[in-house]
Amino acid sequence: MTGPSGGAPARAARETSVQVAGGPLAVTHWPGEPSAEPVIALHGITANGLFLAPLAQELAGTPIHAPDLRGRGASRDLPGPYGLAAHVADVVALADTLDRRPVLLGHSMGAFIGALAAADHPERFSRLVLVDGGLGFPSPPGTDVDAVLEAVIGPAMRRLSMTFPDRESYHAFFRDHPALADHWGPELRAYFDRDLVGTPPELRSSCSVDAVRLDGADVLTGPETLAAIHRLALPTTLLWAERGLLNQPEALYDEARIEAAGLDRKLITVAGVPDTNHYSILLAPHALRAVAEAVLRRPPRRGPAAPPATPPRSGGCR
Repeated sequence: MTGPSGGAPARAARETSVQVAGGPLAVTHWPGEPSAEPVIALHGITANGLFLAPLAQELAGTPIHAPDLRGRGASRDLPGPYGLAAHVADVVALADTLDRRPVLLGHSMGAFIGALAAADHPERFSRLVLVDGGLGFPSPPGTDVDAVLEAVIGPAMRRLSMTFPDRESYHAFFRDHPALADHWGPELRAYFDRDLVGTPPELRSSCSVDAVRLDGADVLTGPETLAAIHRLALPTTLLWAERGLLNQPEALYDEARIEAAGLDRKLITVAGVPDTNHYSILLAPHALRAVAEAVLRRPPRRGPAAPPATPPRSGGCR
């Protein structure tokens, strides 16, 4: 298997862990050059650290540390309390094991954790990269968190209450996902395999429903979470996808919403990544290059950043 840019062999990962409250936090580590600045990379609300594998391949030579967040993947047995403050404590514990301040990167919910960690502990990190997340908009009082999560992440939420007879059935559930289908391959299969627990024919997701609900409530309504991006003191890049979680035209962000948020644009660099959805921003080769450039603090590319857009796929998941 080769990396996203082709030609170079894929980087090998090591499974490690760090002690946090309640037990070991599982971490997938891609070693890099000793002189390179390390990166802590945080996944989304029902994901695990292997979703960052394509980015690790793009960032050849950069040490990457991608934890399975509390209540997910190989960290599924870590107990509550859940919520973003618990994740921040876990991330700080991981950062404290490194020999220099890391770049902190987060995708989706991981971006909200990253913003909160960077706002509360700026001395632990060198800079922050937020990927289609981290900027929240207050939800009305009495918001039904389960209903919002179902509406926003759809199949990713529904699978938590399902069982699957075998791995292929689980793959099939996601293979036709409108935001993932064009990027299906060995890395996504490995990522979904990491999520499965149990034995056939009763395989299920490793994600704790309680963790997802409590973390989701923090993202949607937590005042500290929503305020974090406005309290940042670190150089920050916010990259946003132009389409949503189901590849629909309505994305989490657009230029008008970001402008209305009143971000400190002297501190926070904001850029859209063309021809991406919420997931492909960490899967498509041109998007991985954009994220890698933000991590490495390279100047933005000039000219077309993406191949011609293809029409969104219709239909849902099986």
